[in-house]
Amino acid sequence: MTYTLSAPATVSAGLGTQVSSAIAAFKGLATDEQLGLLWVLYENMGRAITPAAPGAARLQFAQGLLTQVRDMAPADQLQFMRDLVEGKSTAATRAYGMLTNNTKLAFWFQLAEDMRSGTVIVVPSYYKLSETASNVFGQISKLDFNQQITVLRQAVVAMGVDPLA
Repeated sequence: MTYTLSAPATVSAGLGTQVSSAIAAFKGLATDEQLGLLWVLYENMGRAITPAAPGAARLQFAQGLLTQVRDMAPADQLQFMRDLVEGKSTAATRAYGMLTNNTKLAFWFQLAEDMRSGTVIVVPSYYKLSETASNVFGQISKLDFNQQITVLRQAVVAMGVDPLA
């Protein structure tokens, strides 16, 4: 199935609620559904994520963690991503937790680029979003681009473990 983001929504007073609702719906998905939806969102808006993230130029702060993930076995790469979503405390998820919000967004962009190139475990070609995840995608697709980036940023900011908390 092909997923495409629809044309941007018109700005209205209820946008804050729509964004909050989309974030809550995303966070309500099961771990693998969140990862799958992140992939589909990247496929739809990936090329625009880095320019939209002001901290993306600081991705060098995440290079050590990206290298660590690239050096993992594919099963361990997937487990790392699951641990991020589930907030499990590991050395790698704590390292992720130290990144700034925009660097986290850029980190996921680079992770998706690595998945596309095969450097990191790839999403199987037969992968299809669940009905629930498809509904969340539909919610997000109705938002304007900046709101979509906000949802994506909030989704990845909530991942990992803040070692200072």
